[in-house]
Amino acid sequence: MSSPMHISTPDCALARSTTDLPSQAHAEAQASRMLLDTDPIRVSIAVDFANSPEDIRAGLAQIVNSHNVGYFYRPGSSAAVPGALWSVRFEHVDVSDQSLSSSYEIKSSVKEQGISVVVRYRRTVDAFRALGQVLTAAREAEVAGTEASAELGAAESAQFETLALMIDCSRNGVMSVASICAMLRNMALMGYNMLQLYTEDTYKVPGEPFFGYLRGGYTQEELRAVDDYAFNMGIEVVACIQTLGHLGQILQWPRYAALRDTNEVILSRLPETYELLEKLIRTVSAPLRSRRIHIGMDEAYGVGEGRFRALFGAQEGTAIFVEHLARVHAICGRLGLRPMIWSDMLFCLAAKNNALYAYYDQSNNPAEAFNKVEGIPPDIDLIFWDYYHTQPEIYARKIQQHKELGCDSPWVAGGAWTWSRLWCYLPFSFESNRASLVAAKSPAGRVSSFMLTIWGDEGNECDFFSALPVMLYAGNHGYTDKLEIDATFMENSFAAICGGSLGDWMQASRLDEIPQEGMMDMRATLPSNMSKWILWEDPMLSFMSPQYAALDLELHFTQIADRMLDCALSSSNTGRAAFPGSSAVRYPLNRLLRLPGLLARVLSLKSHLRDKLVVPYRAGDRAALLQVAETRLRPLIEAQRELWLYHRSRWHRIYKPFGWETLELRYGGLTARLQTMYDRIVAYCLQQPGSVLRRSRAIGVTAGVSRHPALLPPIAGGSRSRNPSKFGEGGILGSAPVDGSLQDDDSSLPLMQTAISSMASVPMVPGPSMIADESSGLSVGAAPAWLPVATSDNAPIAAAESIGADEHKGLPAGSPTSTDALSAPPVATVSLGWPVTAAVTTAGMSTEGGPVLQTSPSLVATIPLAAGPVDAQNQNQQQQQSSDLIMTSFPQPSAAVSPSDAAAGVVTTINALGVRELGGEGDFWLQPAPMLPPELDPIAGIPSGIGCLGEESDDIVDCLPELEEDLQCIYENAYTSLILDYGRVSAPSRLG
Repeated sequence: MSSPMHISTPDCALARSTTDLPSQAHAEAQASRMLLDTDPIRVSIAVDFANSPEDIRAGLAQIVNSHNVGYFYRPGSSAAVPGALWSVRFEHVDVSDQSLSSSYEIKSSVKEQGISVVVRYRRTVDAFRALGQVLTAAREAEVAGTEASAELGAAESAQFETLALMIDCSRNGVMSVASICAMLRNMALMGYNMLQLYTEDTYKVPGEPFFGYLRGGYTQEELRAVDDYAFNMGIEVVACIQTLGHLGQILQWPRYAALRDTNEVILSRLPETYELLEKLIRTVSAPLRSRRIHIGMDEAYGVGEGRFRALFGAQEGTAIFVEHLARVHAICGRLGLRPMIWSDMLFCLAAKNNALYAYYDQSNNPAEAFNKVEGIPPDIDLIFWDYYHTQPEIYARKIQQHKELGCDSPWVAGGAWTWSRLWCYLPFSFESNRASLVAAKSPAGRVSSFMLTIWGDEGNECDFFSALPVMLYAGNHGYTDKLEIDATFMENSFAAICGGSLGDWMQASRLDEIPQEGMMDMRATLPSNMSKWILWEDPMLSFMSPQYAALDLELHFTQIADRMLDCALSSSNTGRAAFPGSSAVRYPLNRLLRLPGLLARVLSLKSHLRDKLVVPYRAGDRAALLQVAETRLRPLIEAQRELWLYHRSRWHRIYKPFGWETLELRYGGLTARLQTMYDRIVAYCLQQPGSVLRRSRAIGVTAGVSRHPALLPPIAGGSRSRNPSKFGEGGILGSAPVDGSLQDDDSSLPLMQTAISSMASVPMVPGPSMIADESSGLSVGAAPAWLPVATSDNAPIAAAESIGADEHKGLPAGSPTSTDALSAPPVATVSLGWPVTAAVTTAGMSTEGGPVLQTSPSLVATIPLAAGPVDAQNQNQQQQQSSDLIMTSFPQPSAAVSPSDAAAGVVTTINALGVRELGGEGDFWLQPAPMLPPELDPIAGIPSGIGCLGEESDDIVDCLPELEEDLQCIYENAYTSLILDYGRVSAPSRLG
């Protein structure tokens, strides 16, 4: 039976299995009851702390006080209770009590004051799983319209003794304690009872300064804080380290050269090796309550083939591995710890093949090879990891082979596809995990423990919170013996527990889906990471372009960008509850979709860029080539910069500051290559020397402004639609005027949202330096001395272009967009043909209902492209003649700048960071933006609370506490000498 979770389409993100398709009438009824982001939350859940068991009160408080959706009524709140009141009380049931046959049960009764809910549970984690189901039931009651009369009756039985989540904290990104706590809250509501933080070297070890060195390693206090927070919700925190392979980050330092077998594998059999390993195991387990430990040992390719062979001679790899495992196992025994290991090396060594094929080869059974040696100690748990197959039979066969190795109940580990990409690929994650979970629950392959892994290979570019839907899917499988998870249940559960729209999150996965007829066969191919390749490939060489030449990726990525950014907007500025004292947002987690949205916008501009440049170049059409550079390559530079800024912000909200330098070098390389590409093309087209381009480029690269309405401020008194760029839908032509906007002479045309030129998004009052600082290059008075200028008596002020060609076509005849109305004084021209200032056009509705554009004749809207290179000999004369025209959009130094001036159109260009960029001699820099009135502030409308992190905002402006913490983390690290410590080994001759 196919999975209900593997199909992603524009209109229906999740499809049920073919045996459970709803009727058309049912589908229409469901669609009519869908909860929109503008619908208020109509259920308020009050947890009865006083009458609930004391051992779960702290955990309940952690959930209630930090949950982001707004269902919980917080104790001590003075706000009125919105909607129906549900009171929830918990009762613990002892294991010996046979009255409860499941892990938990939920029952309710309708009372005069609302609905009374009683949760009876066995394990602590079951209580929190039940609370997550109460949230889901509240969502379902809202959909059905029965929130005041709902009858809750649910019971679930845990399918696994241990349902674990492992988070990679070694591949560049080390999650902050706050982010881990956010993950723990979601895990508890989903039913997970174990967390493993995968740390190769990212933990502090006394006497070993290179552990965690400049990598954000966890301190003992941080690990203890995580353990305490998890314990309150019934979650066990288990140390997950490496004791054989994957130690390259430590072995790279000269201090540990004596312990190196290969670059990644530590030297077995050496006494000093086991002294270090015992110190590591003792240190990392000390702050944790758990007496279990994960000691790794996966992918130790080349064990015994490096310095081991030089010191001890050639020996069989299986024997070396078993000997090393026995010695590490003995260390764990002395410390009272039960170890677990990844199992792949047992299969690869037996097959004498390091490829993953040997691990997953159905005919490769290592039992015979290991029976010839001492074998595996019986109290070591083996973890079978497979993230690639989609048939349960493959998993079942491998589970049986693990049992034949002497492990009665091996673990099974699946993966959320977060590695080597910037957003989790949900469809294949659902498909592969369904197969492993079905096998793990089947009678033949029954196991007691399942683990979901989140890896960050290749720099950890991915936002790990994009894996939340996969976590929820595996969690739901862990509490049912059924083979399928209902799609509608998943959607409601994700919305209630995590605060996101699952259909929108599935859409984000289309970043890595190839647009073609029909869907890819998930059973025949692994998911691509197309978005990563196109993002980082060299834009000039573009060697990937033949691979997708026949696909319309521009349209594909544009559609994704529009939807993702619309979702990010809707989760911020709409969806607030209509009840007094409530500011809940229904889908707050959708704000995280801004990352895939910005990425998709970059990809829409970058894909097929080479093809668009090749055609005019080969035709010798320099003007057309320059047009592509200005209209495609320049916006790409801006979009890429905006992606970098937002990605930087998300990184520092999720991870410690260490590791971002790796990704920033990638962004920096891409930025440099795009700028070089632009400079070379423009120089070729204009046949200008590079020095002139360098001095005039400041006008061209100072943008970085989003043209997407998601970054526009909310319309005063109005609302914004899912597509705010359209006329008459709350976008540019909204239903209410912006305070302070210009009015026409007879006041018969109510003016709406100010429409800025294509380079500007947010109106802004010019700062003082733009008025008085002549060194800025944009000061009032004479234009900068280096600015090459030409004039054209016939150049129109093309302000109407700021609305866009499609909308302009629909304007009625006689509207003020004709050449006569827009032509006026001669317009100054920059040789690169880009606006010096933001054009201002006010839009309104005529009495006949048609759109009307009004342009202030005193504002320069667009500086048209120069016909050719500037005559340097006449430059000064032309500059003096046109300097007033260049600066007409800026207020004079003596004029007072007021908020009403900004609303009226006296504006300049700012970027999404909320700072203004000013052009200099071949440079650009940032100036803090002045304070804005609330109606013009792009951040003022952002509600507090973001996703599961409980952040106050999710813009790209770093808050001061974060900056102080980051700098403290970096600059309070004591640097360590890299000189080799010969005292590490008993004989220097062993260095080899």
